[in-house]
Amino acid sequence: MRPRPRQTIDPELLLRAYALGWFPMGTGRRGRIEWFSPDPRGILPLGTFHAPARLQRVVRQSRFEVRIDTAFEAVMRACAAREETWITEDILSSYVSLHGLGFGHSVETWQDEELVGGLYGVAIGGAFFGESMFHTVTDASKVALVALVDRLRTRGFGLLDTQWVTPHLVQFGATEVPRAEYLERLAAALPLECRFDGP
Repeated sequence: MRPRPRQTIDPELLLRAYALGWFPMGTGRRGRIEWFSPDPRGILPLGTFHAPARLQRVVRQSRFEVRIDTAFEAVMRACAAREETWITEDILSSYVSLHGLGFGHSVETWQDEELVGGLYGVAIGGAFFGESMFHTVTDASKVALVALVDRLRTRGFGLLDTQWVTPHLVQFGATEVPRAEYLERLAAALPLECRFDGP
């Protein structure tokens, strides 16, 4: 049986899709790529983000070293390691390409030089589209989320898109907005000249 050819998404198409409110996921046994634009849409308002007190203590204790963009593919592969995942090899290679172009980013948490948690997403203008997160040590992904929000706030970002709202994200203030409102927020955030990487 001949192997299925790669379906890597062209980076320009991927960026255009995000700018219009769409994102891809691998679905089905063969990992077919499908496109989604949920209604309602999950967002994490940067102005009202709230970290629980216990997590704030963990952050202050500096149990984890936070790094940016030093292990993007490793973060993606760790996120994809679940028994059921939408991060297929096609999706992975597509986002690694975005990372190489400066649009895909990872926030990583490390302990003793070991990657123990993190998240990744896409930054365009003043919008950050969160994709997935993982942890192998308690609180590692939560600390990465706190670091992400701090970075977005200090650099003037206007939107943190979570796609859907999960019980995990509700504790931080995640909420759902109608798709029409989301597109308005997206349109306002995209023209902002924000830089995710760099000092």
